[in-house]
Amino acid sequence: MTVNGPDLTTHTSGEAVFLAGVIEGFYGRGWPAHLRREYASYLSDLGLNSYLYCPKEDPFLRKRWQEDWPANAWAELQALARTYARSGVQFGVGLSPFALYQSYGTAERTLLQRKIERLNELNLPLLAILFDDMPGDMPDLAARQLEIMHDIASWSSASRLLMCPTYYSYDPVLETFFGARPHSYWEELGLGLDADVDVFWTGNRVCSESVCADDVTAINESFGRNVVLWDNYPVNDGAVRSRHLYLDPLSRRQSLSSAVLSGHFCNPMNQGVLSLPALTGLAALYGGPQQSELQDWLVHTLGSEVWRELQADQREFKEVGLDGMDEQRRHLLANKYASIQGPAAAETAGWLRGEYVFDPACLTD
Repeated sequence: MTVNGPDLTTHTSGEAVFLAGVIEGFYGRGWPAHLRREYASYLSDLGLNSYLYCPKEDPFLRKRWQEDWPANAWAELQALARTYARSGVQFGVGLSPFALYQSYGTAERTLLQRKIERLNELNLPLLAILFDDMPGDMPDLAARQLEIMHDIASWSSASRLLMCPTYYSYDPVLETFFGARPHSYWEELGLGLDADVDVFWTGNRVCSESVCADDVTAINESFGRNVVLWDNYPVNDGAVRSRHLYLDPLSRRQSLSSAVLSGHFCNPMNQGVLSLPALTGLAALYGGPQQSELQDWLVHTLGSEVWRELQADQREFKEVGLDGMDEQRRHLLANKYASIQGPAAAETAGWLRGEYVFDPACLTD
């Protein structure tokens, strides 16, 4: 395909490159290692330039962050970093040191430095520090997180540092689950973070149906910088959303550009190959291939037979979902997709058979 996508090079003015790609940041069943590697080619084909590895299922990024990865898992992560380095797509890791800010003393600081130095071995272009979905109702939350961020910035060799705040949307559901947001939390972070640190934002809701330039203007003012949109589409890890598949291209993101954002990542579905149709909308938003080229690419990548069947069934998968189908209908559809070759068909059949189990740790459907 001919691609006129986001500029992958540093601008002559020194302005940071606009990041556009995928953040594997969902709960539940993660992607197989080979699919993560294949995504380097998929993203390149789509004219997208970034991939962040931070699945919630990796315990060594979250609740067991203090521990090193087992040898086989570390080898896979090294292979992943090498694959992206060869592809020209920027690779990053999202570290979620769970509730570290509640107790950040000498011992914890030593463990964190050791973890960052381990990640430095991957020669990461991108490093994200994610404080999402953690308790937050403490008055000095911003100050404690800033201390951690400043330490990481001094230790990390990554070219670019990103942060996800504990309160990453105006959505009141975050306070329902994680406590009241401290007064001036966003403003304190904005003042305290280095100017070149990017901040994630999901829009007016955790899963925003639409996002426009006006939606992010106010939060940009709070942080004193353009945010990076963590777009929770087509992600389907929630209790309700896990019962559906979202195959429409990303849409209803009007007037979004480098004028109001520093980047735009989509959080995909647990079904990685089936997330590709949604990502064509992200590619189109930032000057990627033409619509006809994207359609041809999907047919080629997913397979013509499964693409034809998915187009016929996508409305049922999105609007009716597993709970709206009776057992006979699910069984019939599962057998149909199981008879088709290829990973897209296999993911569809697996979803219909209930193989993608909801993780109750995901609280913000």
